Amino acid sequence: MRAIPVLLIAAVTAFAQDPAPAPDAKPAGKSFQVEPGTHIPLSLINSVSTKHAAAGDRVYLETVFPILSGGRIVIPPGSYVMGTITNVVRPGKVKGRGEFYLRFDSLTLPNGVTRDFRARVSQLDGRASEELDRNEGAIKSEGNKGGDARTVGETAAAGASIGALAGSAAGAAGMGAGIGAAAGAAAGLAAVMFTRGPEAVLAKGTTIEMMLDRTVKFDEADLDFSNSPGHRPSSNDGGGPLPSQKTQPVRRFP
Repeated sequence: MRAIPVLLIAAVTAFAQDPAPAPDAKPAGKSFQVEPGTHIPLSLINSVSTKHAAAGDRVYLETVFPILSGGRIVIPPGSYVMGTITNVVRPGKVKGRGEFYLRFDSLTLPNGVTRDFRARVSQLDGRASEELDRNEGAIKSEGNKGGDARTVGETAAAGASIGALAGSAAGAAGMGAGIGAAAGAAAGLAAVMFTRGPEAVLAKGTTIEMMLDRTVKFDEADLDFSNSPGHRPSSNDGGGPLPSQKTQPVRRFP
C-alpha cells in the first residue's frame, strides 16, 4: 500500500514532463516561377537614340500583358522593367549604321516586389524601321543607300538646270547642262560623304519584347496586389515609334 502513492507521484511527474502536443505546422506558401525563355512584351517609357545615348544609360519600360504561372498572374501589366544601354555605335559618314545594345536588369511589380535578372531583346515593334540582330543582340538603324542615291540625283538634276540656263545665255545650252549636272552630282556626292547615316531610334511608346534567360521566382506573399495602385499606362502617349532620321545637308551649287 505504501508503494501506491509513490507510483502515483512518479506518474504525475512523468506526465508533467511530457511535451505538449505541437500545433499543426503552417503549410509552406505556394511558390511560382517564370521559366527561362518566357517572352514578355514591354512598352518604352523613355526614348532611345544613338545620337544621344551612351553606354551605361538607363532605359525604363513597363509590361503591357499579364504573365501567368500555375494559372495565376505573377507579372501584371504595369510592372516596371529597368534596362541598361551597354554599347552605342554612331552611324558612319560614308557607310555604317547606327546601333546600340540593350540589356534588361530588374523587374518591379506594382506592389514594390523587385527581382534582379538578366534578359535580352527578342523582338521589335513591327512599325519600327530599326532591325534586330538576333545573333548579336544589336538594334540597328535602317540603311540609306536609296536616300544617298536620291541626294546625288537631285543635286545633279538641279545642277543641270542651272547649267542649262547659264549655257543658254552663252549660246551653249547642252554643254552648260552637262557641266552643271556633273557639278551637281559632285556636290551631292560630297554631301553624302559628309553626312552621317540614319540614327537608330526607339521612341517612347514603342513595343519591344524581352526574353528571360533565367528563372524568376515569387512566393505567395509576393503576389498580393490588393493595395497596389491601379494600372495607368505611362507610355501610351508617345505616338508610336519614330522612323530613323538622316539629316539632309544644305544644298550648295557652284
